Amino acid sequence: MRLTGALPLDTLHVVVDMQRLFVEHPDWCVPDLTKLVAPISRIIDAHPRRTVFTRFVTPRKPEDAGGQWRHYYRHWESVTLSRMDPALLHLVPGLAERARPEAVLDKRSHGGWESLAFAEAIARRQATTLVLTGVETDVCVLALAFGATDRGYRVIVVEDAVASSSPEGHRAALEAIYPRLDQQIQIAAVDEVLAAWPSERRAE
Repeated sequence: MRLTGALPLDTLHVVVDMQRLFVEHPDWCVPDLTKLVAPISRIIDAHPRRTVFTRFVTPRKPEDAGGQWRHYYRHWESVTLSRMDPALLHLVPGLAERARPEAVLDKRSHGGWESLAFAEAIARRQATTLVLTGVETDVCVLALAFGATDRGYRVIVVEDAVASSSPEGHRAALEAIYPRLDQQIQIAAVDEVLAAWPSERRAE
Protein backbone atom coordinates (compact mmCIF):
# COMPACT_ATOMS: atom_id res chain seq x y z
CA MET A 1 0.00 0.00 0.00
CA ARG A 2 1.21 3.50 -0.81
CA LEU A 3 1.35 6.19 1.84
CA THR A 4 -2.00 7.88 2.35
CA GLY A 5 -2.86 10.74 4.67
CA ALA A 6 -0.71 12.73 7.05
CA LEU A 7 1.89 11.20 9.34
CA PRO A 8 1.45 11.96 13.04
CA LEU A 9 3.83 14.31 14.81
CA ASP A 10 5.01 11.41 16.98
CA THR A 11 6.47 9.61 13.94
CA LEU A 12 10.03 8.34 14.43
CA HIS A 13 12.60 8.08 11.62
CA VAL A 14 14.85 5.02 12.04
CA VAL A 15 18.04 5.06 9.95
CA VAL A 16 19.10 1.42 9.69
CA ASP A 17 22.78 0.42 9.72
CA MET A 18 24.26 3.20 7.57
CA GLN A 19 27.78 2.20 8.62
CA ARG A 20 31.22 2.25 7.07
CA LEU A 21 31.16 -1.54 7.37
CA PHE A 22 28.67 -1.75 4.51
CA VAL A 23 30.74 0.53 2.29
CA GLU A 24 34.36 -0.35 3.00
CA HIS A 25 34.33 -4.07 3.83
CA PRO A 26 34.46 -6.16 0.64
CA ASP A 27 32.46 -9.03 2.13
CA TRP A 28 29.49 -6.92 3.23
CA CYS A 29 29.60 -4.03 0.79
CA VAL A 30 26.31 -2.50 -0.35
CA PRO A 31 27.31 -0.71 -3.57
CA ASP A 32 24.45 1.81 -3.53
CA LEU A 33 24.72 2.74 0.15
CA THR A 34 26.48 6.07 -0.40
CA LYS A 35 23.67 7.13 -2.77
CA LEU A 36 21.29 7.01 0.20
CA VAL A 37 23.09 9.65 2.27
CA ALA A 38 21.47 12.60 0.50
CA PRO A 39 17.84 11.40 0.58
CA ILE A 40 18.15 10.18 4.16
CA SER A 41 19.70 13.51 5.17
CA ARG A 42 16.63 15.33 3.84
CA ILE A 43 14.43 13.48 6.32
CA ILE A 44 16.93 13.90 9.17
CA ASP A 45 17.23 17.63 8.58
CA ALA A 46 13.44 18.03 8.68
CA HIS A 47 13.17 15.91 11.85
CA PRO A 48 16.52 15.90 13.69
CA ARG A 49 14.97 15.21 17.11
CA ARG A 50 12.73 12.46 15.76
CA THR A 51 15.54 10.47 14.13
CA VAL A 52 17.47 7.55 15.59
CA PHE A 53 20.27 5.51 14.03
CA THR A 54 20.88 1.78 14.41
CA ARG A 55 24.29 0.13 14.19
CA PHE A 56 24.80 -3.58 13.55
CA VAL A 57 27.53 -4.60 16.00
CA THR A 58 29.45 -7.81 15.33
CA PRO A 59 31.08 -9.95 18.06
CA ARG A 60 34.79 -10.05 18.73
CA LYS A 61 34.94 -13.69 17.60
CA PRO A 62 32.39 -16.31 16.52
CA GLU A 63 32.51 -18.07 19.89
CA ASP A 64 31.13 -14.91 21.54
CA ALA A 65 27.86 -15.31 19.64
CA GLY A 66 25.08 -17.68 20.63
CA GLY A 67 23.12 -20.32 18.78
CA GLN A 68 23.12 -20.22 15.00
CA TRP A 69 24.83 -16.82 15.12
CA ARG A 70 28.02 -18.69 16.01
CA HIS A 71 27.77 -20.64 12.77
CA TYR A 72 26.95 -17.39 10.93
CA TYR A 73 30.09 -15.66 12.17
CA ARG A 74 32.28 -18.64 11.46
CA HIS A 75 31.24 -18.10 7.85
CA TRP A 76 31.61 -14.29 8.10
CA GLU A 77 34.61 -14.29 10.44
CA SER A 78 36.17 -11.46 8.42
CA VAL A 79 33.66 -9.00 9.93
CA THR A 80 34.26 -9.97 13.57
CA LEU A 81 36.02 -7.35 15.65
CA SER A 82 39.16 -9.46 16.04
CA ARG A 83 39.56 -9.44 12.26
CA MET A 84 38.46 -5.96 11.18
CA ASP A 85 38.94 -2.35 12.25
CA PRO A 86 36.23 -1.53 14.84
CA ALA A 87 35.97 1.94 13.27
CA LEU A 88 34.02 0.30 10.44
CA LEU A 89 31.07 0.12 12.84
CA HIS A 90 30.83 3.92 12.76
CA LEU A 91 28.18 5.69 10.73
CA VAL A 92 29.17 6.87 7.27
CA PRO A 93 30.31 10.46 6.66
CA GLY A 94 27.40 12.77 6.06
CA LEU A 95 25.28 10.97 8.64
CA ALA A 96 27.77 10.59 11.49
CA GLU A 97 27.80 14.37 11.89
CA ARG A 98 24.00 14.42 12.15
CA ALA A 99 23.74 11.70 14.81
CA ARG A 100 23.42 12.77 18.41
CA PRO A 101 25.16 10.17 20.65
CA GLU A 102 21.95 9.37 22.52
CA ALA A 103 20.19 8.67 19.21
CA VAL A 104 22.58 5.87 18.16
CA LEU A 105 21.18 2.45 19.07
CA ASP A 106 23.38 -0.63 18.83
CA LYS A 107 21.95 -4.03 17.97
CA ARG A 108 23.45 -7.49 17.56
CA SER A 109 20.81 -9.02 15.32
CA HIS A 110 19.09 -8.10 12.08
CA GLY A 111 16.02 -6.53 13.69
CA GLY A 112 17.32 -5.74 17.17
CA TRP A 113 13.99 -6.26 18.91
CA GLU A 114 15.14 -9.23 20.98
CA SER A 115 17.28 -6.76 22.97
CA LEU A 116 15.23 -5.22 25.77
CA ALA A 117 17.46 -2.13 25.73
CA PHE A 118 16.86 -1.63 22.01
CA ALA A 119 13.08 -2.12 22.27
CA GLU A 120 12.88 0.23 25.26
CA ALA A 121 14.96 2.88 23.47
CA ILE A 122 12.42 2.89 20.64
CA ALA A 123 9.48 2.80 23.07
CA ARG A 124 10.79 5.83 24.99
CA ARG A 125 10.32 7.94 21.84
CA GLN A 126 6.57 7.26 22.18
CA ALA A 127 6.02 6.81 18.46
CA THR A 128 3.08 5.13 16.79
CA THR A 129 4.67 5.24 13.31
CA LEU A 130 8.20 4.32 12.22
CA VAL A 131 9.74 5.61 8.98
CA LEU A 132 12.52 3.25 7.89
CA THR A 133 15.52 4.11 5.73
CA GLY A 134 18.94 2.47 5.27
CA VAL A 135 20.24 -1.03 4.54
CA GLU A 136 19.55 -3.72 3.66
CA THR A 137 16.04 -3.60 2.22
CA ASP A 138 15.64 -7.37 2.40
CA VAL A 139 17.57 -8.11 5.59
CA CYS A 140 17.91 -5.66 8.49
CA VAL A 141 15.29 -3.18 7.27
CA LEU A 142 12.92 -6.09 6.68
CA ALA A 143 13.61 -7.65 10.09
CA LEU A 144 13.14 -4.32 11.86
CA ALA A 145 9.90 -3.72 9.94
CA PHE A 146 8.46 -7.12 10.80
CA GLY A 147 9.39 -6.76 14.47
CA ALA A 148 7.79 -3.32 14.52
CA THR A 149 4.51 -4.62 13.11
CA ASP A 150 4.49 -7.36 15.76
CA ARG A 151 4.63 -4.58 18.37
CA GLY A 152 1.79 -2.62 16.81
CA TYR A 153 3.74 0.10 15.02
CA ARG A 154 2.69 1.48 11.67
CA VAL A 155 5.70 1.21 9.34
CA ILE A 156 6.66 3.35 6.35
CA VAL A 157 9.48 1.98 4.15
CA VAL A 158 11.07 4.77 2.09
CA GLU A 159 11.68 3.15 -1.30
CA ASP A 160 14.27 5.68 -2.55
CA ALA A 161 16.17 5.65 0.74
CA VAL A 162 16.79 1.91 1.14
CA ALA A 163 19.22 -0.38 -0.67
CA SER A 164 20.60 -3.92 -0.70
CA SER A 165 23.67 -5.77 -1.93
CA SER A 166 21.16 -7.98 -3.75
CA PRO A 167 19.18 -6.13 -6.45
CA GLU A 168 16.85 -9.14 -6.67
CA GLY A 169 16.27 -9.13 -2.91
CA HIS A 170 15.69 -5.36 -2.91
CA ARG A 171 13.04 -5.62 -5.63
CA ALA A 172 11.39 -8.68 -4.07
CA ALA A 173 11.07 -6.96 -0.70
CA LEU A 174 9.52 -3.80 -2.15
CA GLU A 175 7.35 -5.49 -4.75
CA ALA A 176 6.25 -8.69 -3.02
CA ILE A 177 7.15 -8.96 0.67
CA TYR A 178 6.21 -5.59 2.19
CA PRO A 179 2.93 -5.45 0.23
CA ARG A 180 1.89 -8.71 1.93
CA LEU A 181 1.48 -6.67 5.13
CA ASP A 182 -0.32 -3.80 3.44
CA GLN A 183 -2.47 -3.00 6.47
CA GLN A 184 0.64 -2.40 8.59
CA ILE A 185 3.41 -1.45 6.16
CA GLN A 186 3.25 1.32 3.57
CA ILE A 187 5.78 2.27 0.91
CA ALA A 188 6.60 5.88 0.07
CA ALA A 189 9.20 8.08 -1.58
CA VAL A 190 11.16 10.70 0.35
CA ASP A 191 9.08 13.52 -1.16
CA GLU A 192 5.86 11.81 -0.04
CA VAL A 193 7.17 11.37 3.52
CA LEU A 194 8.23 15.00 3.79
CA ALA A 195 4.91 16.22 2.42
CA ALA A 196 2.93 14.05 4.85
CA TRP A 197 5.07 14.73 7.97
CA PRO A 198 5.24 18.37 9.08
CA SER A 199 8.80 19.36 9.85
CA GLU A 200 9.76 20.03 13.44
CA ARG A 201 10.36 23.67 12.65
CA ARG A 202 6.84 24.14 11.22
CA ALA A 203 5.33 22.18 14.12
CA GLU A 204 6.86 24.44 16.77
